This record gives sequence, structure tokens and C-alpha cells, in this order.
Amino acid sequence: MRIHEESLERIDNNQWNVHSAYSESDALELLDRHDYKVGLAHIDFTNPKQVQQTENIIISSHAEWVALLGQQDQLKQEQCKKAILNGFYDYHTLPTQLGILLNTLGHAYGMSTLKKNFADENLCLLNEDEMVGTSPAMRSLFSNIRKLARVDAPVLINGESGTGKELSALAIHERSGRRNAPFVAVNCGALPDKLIQTELFGHEKGAFTGAYQRKIGKIEAASGGTLFLDEIGDLPLEQQTSLLRFLQEKTIERVGSSSSLHVDVRVIAATHVNLEQAIQEGRFREDLYYRLNVVNLVVPPLRERVEDIEVLAKYFFNKFYSEAGNGVIGFSQQALRAMNDYTWPGNVREMINKVRRAMLMCESRLISATDLGLERRSTGKRRILTIDAARSNAEVEAIINSLRQSRNNISQAARTLDVSRVTLYRLMEKHSISI
Repeated sequence: MRIHEESLERIDNNQWNVHSAYSESDALELLDRHDYKVGLAHIDFTNPKQVQQTENIIISSHAEWVALLGQQDQLKQEQCKKAILNGFYDYHTLPTQLGILLNTLGHAYGMSTLKKNFADENLCLLNEDEMVGTSPAMRSLFSNIRKLARVDAPVLINGESGTGKELSALAIHERSGRRNAPFVAVNCGALPDKLIQTELFGHEKGAFTGAYQRKIGKIEAASGGTLFLDEIGDLPLEQQTSLLRFLQEKTIERVGSSSSLHVDVRVIAATHVNLEQAIQEGRFREDLYYRLNVVNLVVPPLRERVEDIEVLAKYFFNKFYSEAGNGVIGFSQQALRAMNDYTWPGNVREMINKVRRAMLMCESRLISATDLGLERRSTGKRRILTIDAARSNAEVEAIINSLRQSRNNISQAARTLDVSRVTLYRLMEKHSISI
């Protein structure tokens, strides 16, 4: 990867700070010590070992790279073409014209800086325990999380699978006065029926066959902290009674014990099912529902916050960049359009899976819609929202705008929207909008 000394001197004399490396180890050492924006590599593409070394260097940096080719006919070689397309911002053949090369380096520097600035502005500002978003719905969610962290009341989180209900619960815990105590998560839908009682409440030694020692249950393990009951709607009715007793009395009994233990725990529950409908169908206790639903928090689905799709995709790309190791540098415009057109039934969890897989399987510098598995869904047209989603987005925007214009005066905002104060409060609660 040697570059002619004369070329380096001429570049250095044009206000570029040039560091030279003549081996893979030298280059990697420099990359460890400096955050370079642009890299310039002189490569012999007929030498497979040198090509591999160069790929290792490019993967280890976030710089934009420009290749210098010794011979024009190298571009006819398949290996050369593939390497340049996959790993380089641009290329020049030697002897190069200094003005053209400096222009290319300037463009590469600008592109590298733009990418870094975008990541810094969006991710550092928006990261809320990996809950990322700029949409009004997400900003309202972040606001409500901070508000709920100041109180100790039970919270019921509603949202579809994959929206980030557990992250919301963890965010509340980590901003609360209980943050130095345990956060214990229990997936109620994943526990076998026969083990739910011992998993939640624990058991004494000898309580049943196979109970060779005392077991501390999840509730007791969360003492002083937060107990997160995920998918509470899947908890069997007979176990709901035991949980209700704990919520009422703040005491538990281990299986096989006759004494009660006082446990100081904040309970946050989450569900993707409609508990009110489950109550009507006899699948969920109404008294338990009211015990859990003291405060309600709604996590919006990804399809209702389209503005966040590109930000989320680039966030997860940066997060998993180090494990890709194949020179991929970002998303193509076609891929971004396909993601915006897609309805994301699996929400953020589905996006994580698709982006991570695409990064590992991508064979070019930019991830395509095909890499994401969205090629058949990419129509080039903007995704059309359902009537309910469009109405919901319109309500959120109208409420937020009216509150801003009235400086959070509820009465004035209600008059602007031509609704009663009660209706406005109800809509604000429905969309998790807080002042």
C-alpha cells in the first residue's frame, strides 16, 4: 500500500495532514491512535495477499477510502472491480493529476464528516436506553417515561410485540429512586403453568419432590427495585389470584411455607393484548387489571412513526457495524425507500433482525432492498397509511400544535381544537401526550 513519496509531499503541501503506513500492522496502529476521515491506498490488485490486507484495514476504520491504481488495465480484472466497488469511495490511476485527486479527497472528507455528524446529532440526542426516535409520538413517550420515573405507582404498558415495552420499563426503573436496586423481568407467557407459582414466589426446601433447597422467587429477588411482568395477559387465571393478593398486601408466601414476607417492589406490567376485552371474555380478572393499570403508558408501533425508520436503521447499523467485517458502509437509497414503504408488522425487533442479517450477508458497500428481504415490497411509492393510522397521526399533530400555540393552556387548546377539556384530556391520554 505504498504511495510515491513525491505524491505524498504534494498532498501534504496542500493543507492535508498525511500519515504514511507501509504495512498492515503500521496502518492498524495508526488507525488505533487517530480518527481519520479519509484514507488513500496504493494497491496492486494482482496480489491477493495485499488485497486482503487492504480490506482488513478498511474494515477497521470509519474513513472514506480512495484507491490509487498503478495500471489502467487493472480495472479489467474482476477482483479489482469488485474490491473498488465494495470498499472505496473512488479511485485514480497513476500518475494522477494532483488537482483532480485533491478534489476527490475533499469530497470524500465531506462525505465522511456528514455521516459522522448525522450519527452524533441523532443518536447522542435521542438514545433513551436504545429507544430511538424523533417523531412526536416518541418524544411524548420519552417525556412520559421521565414523568413516571418520579412516582412509585404501578404502570401498565400497552404496545404490540417488538415495540420496546421492556425497554420502556427499564428506562422508568433506571430514572427512578429504585435505580440502584434490581430490575427483574418475568415473561408470564413463557413460564410453564406448573412452575409459575415457584418462579414468582419461590419455595422452601422439601416443599415438593425435587425441592432440594430453598429457592428465592422473582418477586422476592426484586425487593427494593422493580418487577417487570411482561405479557401479563398470558398469566393463567389461578395465578392471577395469587398476584392480586401480593399487590394488595405487599406480602408473599414461598411454596411450602406458612409465614408471610413483606416485599417492597414496584410493579410494571406489559401486554400486547386488549385486557378490557380479556376481562369481558373471562380470561383476566377485573380487580387485577385495576391494580396494575394505575398509570397507563402506550408504546407506538413503528408504522405510526414513519419519521423514525431511517434514524432507527442507521442507529442499528452503527451498533452492529463491528460484527459485519465485510466493508459495508451504509444503506442504498433504494433500501431506505423500501424500509419507508414497509409496514413493519414485527416493529423494532423485526428491523433489528433485518438490518443485522443484511449487514452480514451484503456483498457490496451499500445494503440493498434485496439484502433486507424487502425487494418485492419496494414499489417506489410512498406507503399509504390505514385510515386509523392516518387519523391517529393527525390527532397527535393537531394536539401538539395546539398545546404549543397556547403555551400548554388546556382550556385555550381545547377551544382551538373545538373540543371540550374532558375530550382533550382523553385524547392526550390515548396518545400518551403530556404537557
